Amino acid sequence: MANVGSNAELNERSLQLAQRYDNLYSIVGWHPEDALNYDQDQEQLLEKQLENPKVVAVGEIGMDYFQDTTPKDVQERVFRRQIEIAKNMHLPISVHNRDAFEDVYRILKDEHISEVGGIIHSFNGDSEWMKKFIDLGMVVSYSGVVSFKKTKEVHEAARLTPMDKILVETDAPYLTPEPFRGRQNEPAYSLYTLEAVARFKDVDPDVVARATYANTNRIFGLEN
Repeated sequence: MANVGSNAELNERSLQLAQRYDNLYSIVGWHPEDALNYDQDQEQLLEKQLENPKVVAVGEIGMDYFQDTTPKDVQERVFRRQIEIAKNMHLPISVHNRDAFEDVYRILKDEHISEVGGIIHSFNGDSEWMKKFIDLGMVVSYSGVVSFKKTKEVHEAARLTPMDKILVETDAPYLTPEPFRGRQNEPAYSLYTLEAVARFKDVDPDVVARATYANTNRIFGLEN
């Protein structure tokens, strides 16, 4: 299991939790909503945090056009800079993409992201976007959104996602899957997300569980 940070304070909390539990790892980075506060000092701190052996990826990084509170050029600069850091440190990335499909795809393609790969976090697009991101060398991670009744495009994307390119996640405390939608999310509820994916792929949940476990270990370098 990996706990994800989004700024200096939350990155540090994620690292502290990872140190307490053997089976908990950390993903640290700067979320696009915090990009205005990212400067040289914060970058130096991030690079130091990334040296922690419990860190398995750089994230949650990317672009967010939903709130429109951080200028797009600032988000892109910080996103690209963190991709460069990830490549220098040979770490995959965890990508936040909210209403920014075109720009996220363009940036990942420009940056030759296949050199390190990573995760499209909480994917909520259609099957065409799923294929485009996979072609760049990414894997697609499904949150509770895949269990919602009205997210038909996400259902179809999950059905078509290759088994070696798929993950499930919580995005806790948000996006709690059915039948607990509306409650605070927690890791235990990822079972319901996994079952939704299995239902759309018409396979036993154990098949998805084994695949996502293997994919997680491969992507995060935990196979040994």
